[in-house]
Amino acid sequence: MLQPKRVKFRKSHRGRRKGVATRGAVISFGQFGLKAMEPAWITARQIEAGRRVIVRYLRRGGQMWVRVFPDKPITKKPLETRQGGGKGATDQWVAVIKPGRILFEISGIAPEMAEAALKQAAGKLPIPTRIVSRADYLLEEEEA
Repeated sequence: MLQPKRVKFRKSHRGRRKGVATRGAVISFGQFGLKAMEPAWITARQIEAGRRVIVRYLRRGGQMWVRVFPDKPITKKPLETRQGGGKGATDQWVAVIKPGRILFEISGIAPEMAEAALKQAAGKLPIPTRIVSRADYLLEEEEA
């Protein structure tokens, strides 16, 4: 499971997820990517489930990159605990996702296989996603 080795602060505020992604919104490494269409918190378990599906589908054929990392601690108090007594202990780690963020990238395999692998990974995530390719970005640049 992904989680930071060290953090500056053990507990964090919940924060807001408004706006669109400016960082990590373009395919940098692979040929195909899975792009988030809505804001969400994606847990380390969900990232790992998506990663495992893609790796199993690739079968040593291509290369894969995970472009998100769960670095936000989410705390939870134990069940049947009275109010007060401070903030709960860290329960899980999440990545804050904004619309437009690239979550996974793939290269080195046929487009049909890449699309099938990313579609299976999208099923493990709690948000709507879109499969994008590097060619899509080249077309957008030419139009602009």
